[in-house]
Amino acid sequence: MGVTLIWDHQVPTGMHLPVGRRIELVLGTPLDHADAEGLINGYHPERNQYDARAVLERVLFMKRRTNCRDPALLVVTHDLFIDGCDFVFGLARPSTGCAVVSLARLDNSYYGRPSSFDDLADRTAKEGAHEICHLLGLEHCDNPECVMFKPATLDELDRKRMNLCPACRSHLAYLTGN
Repeated sequence: MGVTLIWDHQVPTGMHLPVGRRIELVLGTPLDHADAEGLINGYHPERNQYDARAVLERVLFMKRRTNCRDPALLVVTHDLFIDGCDFVFGLARPSTGCAVVSLARLDNSYYGRPSSFDDLADRTAKEGAHEICHLLGLEHCDNPECVMFKPATLDELDRKRMNLCPACRSHLAYLTGN
């Protein structure tokens, strides 16, 4: 099983390695890394946000252009939304193997708190692992410490641990044949 992390050019320098390694620990497999090509679609000026579904279309375009058949996660700095939600930390579309995570609301500075590279890397890895696990077939989990728990707030995201609960770990092993 291969998974590719695609990095938008605006992601802070030095984020790739720590986020990638943390996600690898959750998945138990190495990741490939790539740089995003071109601009991201779906900007809505009235909201000052990007439509996450339109961004996923761009990820699918990037995958097709490079003949990538593996799951791919795009990491962006842009604030994301979907219809019916004010924002999303990330979104996955398992049918296409495409996912996106936004750093915008994962960064302390969005909430008027002092910036912390470690907090941002930890949250990005948790959300990245969460979305990739959706691509691999996992659903949301009721365990608030599991990576597959769906957080509604930053505090809920921070309570999650950087691993899967035993039930999700077992189900992922079943789904991936590991």
